[in-house]
Amino acid sequence: MPRRPARIALGTMTTAHDFTFAKLDQPGDINLSDYAGKAVLVVNVASACGFTSQYRELEALYEAKAGKGLVVIGVPCNDFGQQEPGGESEIREFCDTSYHVTFPMTSKVEIVPAGRRHPFYAWIAEQLGEGALPRWNFHKYLIGKDGALVEAFPSKAAPLGPDMLGAIDKALTA
Repeated sequence: MPRRPARIALGTMTTAHDFTFAKLDQPGDINLSDYAGKAVLVVNVASACGFTSQYRELEALYEAKAGKGLVVIGVPCNDFGQQEPGGESEIREFCDTSYHVTFPMTSKVEIVPAGRRHPFYAWIAEQLGEGALPRWNFHKYLIGKDGALVEAFPSKAAPLGPDMLGAIDKALTA
């Protein structure tokens, strides 16, 4: 069962740096404020999706750009086609053995049900409207060094594609 984030008053949240996620399969939190001064790519992920192979490119992107200030954060979610049905230890095992993922991973979250939506995704909906929320797995949000939402990319956007690399490079040099 996923751990639920604390309830917050969204009107007080002004940047992505105001949010935390529970860590996948281990105690503690991923505090986005810890990444102030870095660009962050937040991706809702799933182990049994047609886009799951994007883990390979996300890991390559993380390895190539981490030294320049990019953090990739994987956010498992079972809301889209029930394609992340396993528990946290199963997700960790899959990511480690299938794709050798080294970037931070959060515990499983909910995005679709408004009443149970993780606060980060509620903030996205508040900032950009419900239509800006993921419609499928591997939707990506690029957060700037200042915590502002820079750009969103649909599931089909390749992590190493020119549009995404261009936006990431721009965010890293801003």
